[in-house]
Amino acid sequence: MHLVPPERAHQHPIDEHTVCHAIEGIGDPERVRAWAERFALLADPGRLSLLLALHRAGPIAVSDLALATGIRDTAVSQALRLLRTSGAVQADKDGRVVRYRLRAPEIAELLEVLATHGSTPSPG
Repeated sequence: MHLVPPERAHQHPIDEHTVCHAIEGIGDPERVRAWAERFALLADPGRLSLLLALHRAGPIAVSDLALATGIRDTAVSQALRLLRTSGAVQADKDGRVVRYRLRAPEIAELLEVLATHGSTPSPG
């Protein structure tokens, strides 16, 4: 059980090899934490709608995102602020208009999978 951390070494596994494979599957705890934060961004239907719209439409203004998603301008701005802080989107000034675009390639990949396999997830 070479991969079990010392603080769990006193526990007795049923299948040592399976435990080691599971630990390998989990990988680096920091990486898991970072992905959990990314998934948290996608967990809100409003933010997910904004990200899907950005993924499909490319650079787009707040008012246009509000129109496309049915979310109020102020709520769109607030969500975009969070998405910008997380590094998921980027704001680019185009004269007096600020247009947002997707910045994180790993989120773009997830959105592409969602768009490609867009059926409703089955429960459980």
